[in-house]
Amino acid sequence: MAPRLILITLFVYATGFAQNKEVLYDFYEIPQSLMVNPGVKTSQKWHAGIPVLSGLSVQGATSGVTVNDLFANDGVDFTTKVQERLLDVMTNRDDFSTTSQIEAFTVGFRGKNRPDNYYSFGMYGEMDIISYWPKDLAILAFEGNGGDNLGRSFDLGDLNLRGEMVNVLHFGINRKVNEGLTIGGRAKIYSSIFQFQSINNSGSFITREGQNNVYESAISADMQLQTAGVKGFYDIIEEDTGTTKKDVKSLFTERTLLGGNLGFGVDVGFSYNLNPQTTITASVLDLGFISNSKDVWNYTFAGSTTTDGISIVLPEDIDDVDNDKWQELIDEIDAALPHGENQSSYISWRPVKVYGSVRYDFGQGGTGSIFDNCGCAVNSGGMSSTSDYYRNSVGGQLFMIKRPKGVQAALTGFYQRRFGRVLSLKGTYTVDKYSFTNIGLGANFQMGPVNFYVLADNLLSYSNIADSHYASLQFGFNIISWNGN
Repeated sequence: MAPRLILITLFVYATGFAQNKEVLYDFYEIPQSLMVNPGVKTSQKWHAGIPVLSGLSVQGATSGVTVNDLFANDGVDFTTKVQERLLDVMTNRDDFSTTSQIEAFTVGFRGKNRPDNYYSFGMYGEMDIISYWPKDLAILAFEGNGGDNLGRSFDLGDLNLRGEMVNVLHFGINRKVNEGLTIGGRAKIYSSIFQFQSINNSGSFITREGQNNVYESAISADMQLQTAGVKGFYDIIEEDTGTTKKDVKSLFTERTLLGGNLGFGVDVGFSYNLNPQTTITASVLDLGFISNSKDVWNYTFAGSTTTDGISIVLPEDIDDVDNDKWQELIDEIDAALPHGENQSSYISWRPVKVYGSVRYDFGQGGTGSIFDNCGCAVNSGGMSSTSDYYRNSVGGQLFMIKRPKGVQAALTGFYQRRFGRVLSLKGTYTVDKYSFTNIGLGANFQMGPVNFYVLADNLLSYSNIADSHYASLQFGFNIISWNGN
């Protein structure tokens, strides 16, 4: 029962979300596309998101086993499922990650004296957690160190995880340099609510035939868990007073409003027309860090030792039931493998993301702004006027994100269709480590000044989410104006 509970805990903890927003990227009719490329082309005079409802996103992914693989009522014994579908299949490169984001507010406006500049600012909260599958530790917990595992070296470095919750205040400038080039940048101030990481662990554990006893075990470890902001919440919950909920809310609010560990980051991006119908884009997001110096609590475990267990001398030790041999063994291991706590500050780096795309437009729908005659009170002249309007777009996108064990990448092909200039649909097909059947769809509706969008990924999995390796949903409401209204 214990190994089963350990495996369930590891799996449930690890299952989560990913960060790619391939449907939103370069979907320039949606104001939130500025958040994934500050250099995306813009046409509106100003926009304002509906507070809290302008941008909500959740995404779910697992590169290995699914919930259905383990818990489906298929007549297969659970122990067999764990062995065949989890331990025998997944590697220490498989990961589970979680990302969710909520936009508190967002505002954008075009400069009165500099109409080629579009300014935007706002605040959003984000949670990001990643855990790699600790393959050797899971096998050790499930199978033990005996039997076929005698002589096997278990890699303690398989323990690799990182997580944070952060509030972000941002200000960006999008500038139309000329008819072919738009560039943009965004500055961000991070206020950390909590952060933890254990990402540079090393060590091994092995059990083999001994010299002074039947077996001996050798362990060598250099491991650390760094936390910032976690202990403050833990202490409040541990006290369990009548004001626990109020105290947690107060601490959360304080850290949201620049009261947490602070950091700084930037986004940069551009869009460039190779010709009137072909556009290339790229962006780099969250190139930044957080300095963790408040409410820091770190745990360390380092050293090496070899033990052959407790040596029993018969019959003396049997008669002496009060001997301290077990405690002596524990003290010996503690002395060789000291574990401690400290409050040393540290720097945590944000997960840097890179996007790129090539888009080809075709099916000319007329000249002027794409919003002409849409019923949105749009002034088609002046700064909002653009080159020819095309009803169709097709292209490819690249996404990369820096993770503790390296860069993860995804490739996306897309087709976009604009209907009646008030409705735009974008379909995507994405290939990454999580899925080879990820078909996504996004819809943007413009009803007068009211903008509503909804984006979803891996639609084929929605019939059975429990058996899905990936799922995501994002939606929001905005008010958009293209003239003085």
